[in-house]
Amino acid sequence: MKKIILIFVFSFQLISFTQSIDSPEITAAEIFEHIKYLASDELEGRLTGTEQCRIAAEYIAKEFEKAGLEPAFNGSYFQEFPFISDIQLGKNSFEIISKEKFSLEVEKDFIPLPFSDNLSVEGKLVFAGFGISSKENNYDDYEGLDVKGKIVVVFRNHPEMNSPHSPFDQLAGLRFKATVARDKGAAAIIFVNTSDKKDDDKLYKLEYDGAAKIKGLSAIHLKRDVLQKLFAQMKLDIEEIEKQIVDNKKPNSFELNATAKLNTEVKEIESMSWNVGGLLRGTDKELSNEYLVIGGHFDHLGWGKQNSLYQGEPMIHNGADDNASGTTGVLELSEKFASEKNNLKRSILFFAFSGEELGLLGSNYLVNHFPVPIENVVTMINMDMIGRLKDSSLIVYGTGTSSNWKPLLNEKNSYGFKLTFNDDGFGPSDHSSFYGKKIPVLFFFTGTHSDYHRPGDDYDKINSKGQENILKYIHSVASDIINKDVKPDYVAVERKDTGRMTGSRVWIGTIPDFAGDVDGYKLGGVTEGSPAALAGLKAGDIITKFGDKKISNIYDFTYAIGNYKPGDKVKVVVKRAEEELEVELELKAR
Repeated sequence: MKKIILIFVFSFQLISFTQSIDSPEITAAEIFEHIKYLASDELEGRLTGTEQCRIAAEYIAKEFEKAGLEPAFNGSYFQEFPFISDIQLGKNSFEIISKEKFSLEVEKDFIPLPFSDNLSVEGKLVFAGFGISSKENNYDDYEGLDVKGKIVVVFRNHPEMNSPHSPFDQLAGLRFKATVARDKGAAAIIFVNTSDKKDDDKLYKLEYDGAAKIKGLSAIHLKRDVLQKLFAQMKLDIEEIEKQIVDNKKPNSFELNATAKLNTEVKEIESMSWNVGGLLRGTDKELSNEYLVIGGHFDHLGWGKQNSLYQGEPMIHNGADDNASGTTGVLELSEKFASEKNNLKRSILFFAFSGEELGLLGSNYLVNHFPVPIENVVTMINMDMIGRLKDSSLIVYGTGTSSNWKPLLNEKNSYGFKLTFNDDGFGPSDHSSFYGKKIPVLFFFTGTHSDYHRPGDDYDKINSKGQENILKYIHSVASDIINKDVKPDYVAVERKDTGRMTGSRVWIGTIPDFAGDVDGYKLGGVTEGSPAALAGLKAGDIITKFGDKKISNIYDFTYAIGNYKPGDKVKVVVKRAEEELEVELELKAR
């Protein structure tokens, strides 16, 4: 795989900021000032790996230094980690050979898709309708069609495109169709717009979506008029063929009297980003070798190119609640505990993560490159979106990960919070990376809102007084953990998947490791009592085959499990370190 290394050349000189926030006490005024700066337009949404992200990292490090924290990373407040930040076109070419040769131009006639592998392919062209193969819906564009080593041409969308609640909707995604084609043996897939787009036949916009390539398959989007001309050569009417499939809901697939040569290259741009960490050492001779981790992510969405829920012209997504609020929590608690350092038995590590919005990249890197033995971490407290307290309602996740948590949380609730407990230690924030290492966790959260992942998440909507009370509450809880002679016990929580990711009927209980750059589906953990756990799977395992499907990434895994039902037994091939294992999963219902 070719990569372009994008390097920010800078010196981590800790810079001075106009704010002077020096009181060790947790106050609404300090909270407001921190969030106002971190969520300012000046920092342009703190997108992971950008100059603005770097400036935010320096701000956090400066605050750690002012509070008297030691650098957490071998003399530095910064831990650098690599990630894929973007993609760009490489060398791409495409020609079709029929009665005449079509030499096509990239970005004019065709475009490679973001998930395309970098390959050179030559083979026969096969038209496969909408590229859907579904036993459940009694519809298969590939029935009776030999596509092994060939180049498949398919329409986008599906044959019930005008129905708002069609069962084909979940089968119509480009990546899904491409995976089906790959599993059928195709070497490449070509997507063409349907007739409703013929007057606005724009090519797909090549943008990085954070997803992995589909290994072993070239994938492009081709202008419809090119295919129309090819069909016309063969005395075929593309519009009539499409209409017949849609009207009759019956496939009409066939091999074309043409071959093609296709070269696709989509280059990945590798960048660097940073976690920021500071250390307060405990005073107890024995317990100071144990650590409480207090953290929150400081990255957000930048101008909203990726993961934004906003539709419109690009705008800065300042992320005041998500997660300047949690970052501010880390800063305020570090100050407060630093003022009490002579009374701390255990040590405290304070971390601000980046890469959370891209899939917990920073925290996942951290737990695998930890500055102290990670088995000495007794608890991780995570704060993500704690700035919109309403009606005193506070949600705490991870309450089942230690038998200590619920009694402790109730005991320390002198602020009148209406507490909602969720036992699960896994979830879509950085505590999940720590729970995957069998560490008890607590995650504090004031709930989602209409500004979530939109430009309206600004500092003027923060409930600073509410957050002050939350941080004082967390300080009280954390103080108990730090100074108790016995560390919290770890409990593996049984749970059922929500189904949000796969839409499948079956439950397996795997937790993805999004930071793993591997050939396969790497596990960040497994749920206690799940089929995965009962089969002996564990964090760090890499699933490479599920049934008869090769698994190259999480998307392959997602599509593969959709072919099964509860009660099915499936052979799964797993790579564990240098060993390859085969286990059998008995799938359960959600």
